[in-house]
Amino acid sequence: MLESPLPQLDRLFDYLVPAPLATDARPGVRVKVPLRSAGRTARGYIVELSDLAARGDYGGSLSEIDEIVSPLPVLAPEVWALARRLADRAAGSACDIVRLAIPPRFVRVEKAFIARQGGVSAAAGVAGGADSAGGADSAGGAASVDPVASVVPGSLVGFDLTGYSASDAAHLAAPGARAAIDALATVVPVQTADGIDHTVGHWALTVAELAAAVFRGGESVIVAVPDYRDQISLEQALSHLGVGNAVVPLDARQARNDRYAHFLTALDGAPHIVVGNRSSIYAPVSRLGLVVIWDEGDSLQSEPHAPYVHVRDAALVRQEQSGCRLVFVAHSRSTEVERLVELGFLHQVFPAPRYLPRVVPTAEQDDADAPQNAARIPSAAWQVARKGLESGPVLVQVARPGYAPVLACQTCNAPAACTVCGGPLHVGRAGQRPSCTLCGAIAANWTCSHCQGTTYRFASIGAGRTADELGRAFPGVRVIVSDGERTVLTVDARPALVVATRGAEPIASGGYRAVLLLDGPRMLARESLRVAEDCLRWWSNAIALSAPRATTVLVGVGGELAKALVTWQQESVAGSELADRRRLRFPPAVRIATITGAADTVATALADLRALISDEEWAKMDTLGPVPADDGSVRAIVRFDYSVGGAVARHLRALVVKNATSRRAKAGRGPGYRPPPTLRVRFDDSEIME
Repeated sequence: MLESPLPQLDRLFDYLVPAPLATDARPGVRVKVPLRSAGRTARGYIVELSDLAARGDYGGSLSEIDEIVSPLPVLAPEVWALARRLADRAAGSACDIVRLAIPPRFVRVEKAFIARQGGVSAAAGVAGGADSAGGADSAGGAASVDPVASVVPGSLVGFDLTGYSASDAAHLAAPGARAAIDALATVVPVQTADGIDHTVGHWALTVAELAAAVFRGGESVIVAVPDYRDQISLEQALSHLGVGNAVVPLDARQARNDRYAHFLTALDGAPHIVVGNRSSIYAPVSRLGLVVIWDEGDSLQSEPHAPYVHVRDAALVRQEQSGCRLVFVAHSRSTEVERLVELGFLHQVFPAPRYLPRVVPTAEQDDADAPQNAARIPSAAWQVARKGLESGPVLVQVARPGYAPVLACQTCNAPAACTVCGGPLHVGRAGQRPSCTLCGAIAANWTCSHCQGTTYRFASIGAGRTADELGRAFPGVRVIVSDGERTVLTVDARPALVVATRGAEPIASGGYRAVLLLDGPRMLARESLRVAEDCLRWWSNAIALSAPRATTVLVGVGGELAKALVTWQQESVAGSELADRRRLRFPPAVRIATITGAADTVATALADLRALISDEEWAKMDTLGPVPADDGSVRAIVRFDYSVGGAVARHLRALVVKNATSRRAKAGRGPGYRPPPTLRVRFDDSEIME
């Protein structure tokens, strides 16, 4: 496999292994090979070795491999099979996924690893030991070896989950189990191996109990979390259960040499618990027994680079290939997971007895329209906050960071725009003059371009402004702000008002004594297909940080969303959303692919696609557009049933390759120059519905 962004090179090439390199040449090692003419070389990986004489399907001469870059087989066969399958499903290149799976090489780190393993041969043998247990053979097909067959019988006896029934725990312990777990919405105290007390979400304890049981049975575990806050909580819970030494962290915040060192540790053949962000799903662990995805609905679980594979899809394919257990854990279920539950693919697990946080929606009160209750912070919320502050910290969740993120004309209510570039104006902190968010120009002598007004108002209140208001309302009480600009991970048990944007809420020692969820209507006003499930997830995650029996006030939101929080049945909203999308043929009821490029290129691609698709397959498809895009190109959407996804991906990939290879060199450029691609394809793009 070559490391190349060119789609036409996304295939396997045959090279001859010269005798001097035969000792180190094995599947998975990094190599350097010649590429066509003019002395050019390319880097890549050996995927498979075969006897040329035995093949008999090629009569020409092969180029020889130039160099074995490293003797370590870092591309495990099961990871290559996963990358190939995911790339084919998304009409992308496998090398783009391999680039995510394998960190850049550090020679010093590699030499230290080889020395610890007792030499090159031993290190290569250990690293290659996962081949027979990872779920795929060297040719990329399914392995015949049961990945849990060598586990000692009864090794998971006593497998238990705090807060869940014994029958559900027994189901999760079974080899190949697949489940969606509704996390217990509270916090728990844990003590790490160094004797320090911490507070973590109960979800972290649940995931840690699952991981510890599987690891003690002799198998490896992969846990993918959205960000480092979740990773810290999970590592604390694992340390509390006595398996902290088994944790191998793989995340983007690590120094590159540390990440490569941890990657090699995961490759050493011993069972590990890999914890990290979305790319940790590709960890090359041996004898994979469990994959856990925490909060898969978070946007951070979606890869922003081509081929844009979501960690959920990668986990589903890896579970299919390896036969391991697969668990999705969340406080609020996404429509994608709800679809899998309704299909019977996932077994749903709820706490036993079911835990109900105390949620009070102000929009459902009898006097909700009264002035004191229609305010941004109604009187009921003030009372709950005041009572909560008597015993500890109170969380206030807001929609936007900053002080006043959006300004508007006082006279006509039009958004206040910069007189230099036309960008939106904002106020960064108290007493600061308005400035442009794009060019930074100070709005001196500002006038409205619509009505010539000269005064503005705060059209949106951010975390900073909210903190100022609360500080004046509760004199003498600490006010802590946590948002994208100011990171706070934990707060102690002393009374404090913690103002945080969604997703940036710190963990409070012992849990928050009250939670105020402000700006609900503003959050719901965002134009997105996923707005309801996103808001429900943000609110549920905030509620789950509260102490037992604490009160949560949901301001300004009623109806089905408020009912789901009061009854703690978020799956009802997911089911309702999924039913609506089935009627409208929106994801995840169907899959979609966006085709973007010049108008004539997109039109040709759609015509070619129709010619390649059979009438039976076309009956399960339809197209929307093309419509103009922001960058001057056009975009079309192809919707199709899951049953024809393989054919659609295969044909669209062929059209991308055709477009890339048919472009002509521009005049005045060298003979090797090619203009940038004019046809882009992306599958399952949730941003298209924004």
